[in-house]
Amino acid sequence: MSLHPPPAYPLACRLPIDLDLRAIDADVDALPSGAWIGHFNTGVYEGDWSGAAFRAPGGDSTRLYPDLTGRLAFADTNLRALCPGVDAAIRAFRCDLAAVRFLRLGPGSRILPHRDYDLGFRTGEVRLHVPVRTSPEVRFVVGGCELAMAPGEVWYADFDEVHQVHNGSSVARVHLVLDCVVDAWLLERFAAATASIHKPVSAS
Repeated sequence: MSLHPPPAYPLACRLPIDLDLRAIDADVDALPSGAWIGHFNTGVYEGDWSGAAFRAPGGDSTRLYPDLTGRLAFADTNLRALCPGVDAAIRAFRCDLAAVRFLRLGPGSRILPHRDYDLGFRTGEVRLHVPVRTSPEVRFVVGGCELAMAPGEVWYADFDEVHQVHNGSSVARVHLVLDCVVDAWLLERFAAATASIHKPVSAS
């Protein structure tokens, strides 16, 4: 099977991967408060954006940022052993994983419009989101399209496109975010994807 997707892969889609949402949600409360680290990219958000890393460069749970030198391999952190629901979710992905983390956006907080340039099929690594705690008042917009992602669903989006998030609710939004190496197993999930959303065609 070719590891190259068709040229017209979607802007976003839901992948058929079953996870135990209840177990993952319980892990959010099981983490000690000190496990949550403020997001390093302070220029692209307003309010409270933090994370807890289960796989990170060098296995460092305080490290939400990449190793630009390429010297530190991704490895499990000590937080994975504290979270059996997340551990089971990680094992459900039968592809190689780079970073895996909870990302938490506080009430009233915003992630400002930006792009993540080093992700995508062309680089062989895609980012998947699993909403764990969310609200209809959370607006997640990628490439001009608002994504309606329900808790427990697994969603791909092309984060090379401009994207932004506003948590207009009174609760913290928490997603499990996984950076996955594209392989035959993952492309089979894409071939069976549902709820595909394609980038709007600009008027000429």
